[in-house]
Amino acid sequence: MDWIAILSGFGVGAIVGLTGVGGGSLMTPLLLTVFKLSPAVAIGTDLWFACITKTAGSAAHHQAGHVDWRITALLLAGSIPASLATVALMHWTGLTKGWASALTFSLGIALLLTAVTVAYKQVWHALGLRLERWIPASRKPALTVICGLILGVLVSLSSIGAGAIGATLIMLLYPRLESRRVVGTDIAHAVPLTLVAGIGHATLGHVDWTLLGALLIGSIPGIWIGAQLTRKMPETLVRTLLCVALVTAGLKVIS
Repeated sequence: MDWIAILSGFGVGAIVGLTGVGGGSLMTPLLLTVFKLSPAVAIGTDLWFACITKTAGSAAHHQAGHVDWRITALLLAGSIPASLATVALMHWTGLTKGWASALTFSLGIALLLTAVTVAYKQVWHALGLRLERWIPASRKPALTVICGLILGVLVSLSSIGAGAIGATLIMLLYPRLESRRVVGTDIAHAVPLTLVAGIGHATLGHVDWTLLGALLIGSIPGIWIGAQLTRKMPETLVRTLLCVALVTAGLKVIS
């Protein structure tokens, strides 16, 4: 199974390198179906996978000046308390069948939401420009914190949302922010959020550390190769295939 894990990490890493999204949204279903992990352990393992793989990306974006730290701080002001509260509630109530069902359902919904955000990437920017007429600048900080709160709960329950969904929410509130700064800000926010949620799940015993190590070994060269292939493969084709995979996985998880 070690080689399967390494190849799985490589495959997911390549898709992340090609599209910039799809890490958590593809890794968690993979952990459920191929490696037969329970939903809780799959989510906890994927949170650590996301945190570690995005740390280098966050540092690179920071060095290039692609991170709006004010927006990142506002998102974290909502997401970190929400994540801590969600994990604390799991500790307090214990892992009942109800929680298992909630985790599975949240995962399925998050997968479908990610598919929608990826499929209609250009639409969200146009919608954000229209929303500017109705959302004054004075309200944006509070709305950003609320978006962070939503992401904190979603990521803690499903391990998905800190990537494509987070970037979409940033784009809706700050449509005039450069695309590279949207991506950099989203990644910078994802690292501490997935770390906090990952630590919370680890305290519940929801991480397969051996499997995580094998996945990371494969993902590092996968991300690099995927990034090199970006120029050679049509983005529309890649995103279409990714959306089909996300919808299929989401419907399978919910059902």
